[in-house]
Amino acid sequence: MAGGKETPRQKMIGMMYLVLTALLALQVSNTVLEKFIFIDNSLEQAVDNSKIKNNNTVDRISGAVKEAGDRKEDVAVLQKARDVREKTSQVINILDSLKRKFVVMTGDLEEDGTYKGMKNEEEIADLMVRQKHGDQLKADLNSYASYIASTTGMDISPIALDAKDNPTFKDNPEQNMKSFSEITFLNTPMVAGLASLSQLKTEVLARETAALDHLARQVGAKDLKFDNIVAMVRPESNVVAAGTKYKADLFIAASSSAVNPVMTVNGKSVPVENGMGKIEFTADADKYDADNRAERSFKAAIAVEQGANKEVYEQTFSYYVTKPVIQVQSASVQALYLNCGNELQINVPALGTTYNPSFTANGASTFPGKKTGAVTVVPSNAKVNLSVSSNGYSIGSESFSVKRVPKPSIEVFGPGNKPVDLKKGEEINRFRSLTVKAIPDEDFASFLPKDARYKVIEADIVLARGSRPVPGGIMKLTNESANISSMMSKAKPGDRLVIEVKKVQRMNFKGQLEDVKLTESDKISTIFLN
Repeated sequence: MAGGKETPRQKMIGMMYLVLTALLALQVSNTVLEKFIFIDNSLEQAVDNSKIKNNNTVDRISGAVKEAGDRKEDVAVLQKARDVREKTSQVINILDSLKRKFVVMTGDLEEDGTYKGMKNEEEIADLMVRQKHGDQLKADLNSYASYIASTTGMDISPIALDAKDNPTFKDNPEQNMKSFSEITFLNTPMVAGLASLSQLKTEVLARETAALDHLARQVGAKDLKFDNIVAMVRPESNVVAAGTKYKADLFIAASSSAVNPVMTVNGKSVPVENGMGKIEFTADADKYDADNRAERSFKAAIAVEQGANKEVYEQTFSYYVTKPVIQVQSASVQALYLNCGNELQINVPALGTTYNPSFTANGASTFPGKKTGAVTVVPSNAKVNLSVSSNGYSIGSESFSVKRVPKPSIEVFGPGNKPVDLKKGEEINRFRSLTVKAIPDEDFASFLPKDARYKVIEADIVLARGSRPVPGGIMKLTNESANISSMMSKAKPGDRLVIEVKKVQRMNFKGQLEDVKLTESDKISTIFLN
């Protein structure tokens, strides 16, 4: 509004203005009107407090000028402060005059002191909108803001805004074409108009407060008194190993609430709260020593204005950046499997809650998981280098070897899903169905169950007698399981069932299928018939 950080009182006044705006949108009742009267009284109390504060500021400026020997440049600042007070009083008088006019023109007061015309809207709108007194008020208020800006050199915003320039109304298509007068005084009960004028008084005094504070700093009216005193500890290290000594310097730090120091780190401003600068930046390093540490430094500067003088205190501080330790959690950390979704959990304990990882890899593609630090790595090369960053800063990398997916074994199951006895064989009269399955390697299935899903797609089943197939004893299997009753009706003891697997597929973690290459010995299974 007037430049600078808002005080709690100014924030409270701003909140009251929002409430006032909301109430104006409600259907008017006596209860709502009473709320306007309450807000008006509260705003007037804030106005009185600001007047007292600003008068005291001018007195302090006068005292500081006299104490400094009435120097010419200081006397000029004092005169500006007095001119600002005079200009402010003129604008406040305009607003007070309008408030009195609102009351009188709507019937004045009842015997009990309440307003007779508290609900009156028409006369307020006629005066402020149709007779254009609102346009004159807008000109007076914004002329005052311009005067403060030119007198102090500060960036001072206008006070009276049309709806299109007012953050409260600019995005409201039903309001943003209205003028300052219309948005403030049209369809407005008299008591709401009083509250609006009081709110404008707070806007005026807020700008005066900012201007007088600015002028006071030019003559040292804000004495550098260290009234914020705290105990501080400067340790040799915040990390102490068990069995070693913790060492630190204990001292008193003091700051002044009466001055606004400007603090920078490496030339960039840092926020100041209660006289203390809040330094925050992301530590990084390009190279680390044998102990995984890198020495870094920053230059801090504190500028304090005392009267016409400006003191700057500078110092360079050193610190060490330690290389974070990357922890990898996985079912199989030693190696990853080729073309599989290897799920890893990458943690960097040293970063705590600030850990916000992202991952890139050479020799693999990566997919972030739902949990912080979770990542799925799909290798495409024999070696994978996984790089870890947090909030855009590189943390480090981990290397993994990659091994091929182990071949599945082919197993045949008979009725009741019981494994076929390849040594003893099967009895002809009981062997009426079979199932051929591709069974994944046990360790691989344990590590990556989503990638260990196999299925026999095609196989030939041959009833053999001696060195030749039995006539009519050949069938194709296309769905892992087959009914072989017709084939068994042609079988004799001593015959063989020869199963040759033609095609096996694996479904990966994405649901994609790929063909599996089997050796010739893996493809053939022979079952003796009894």
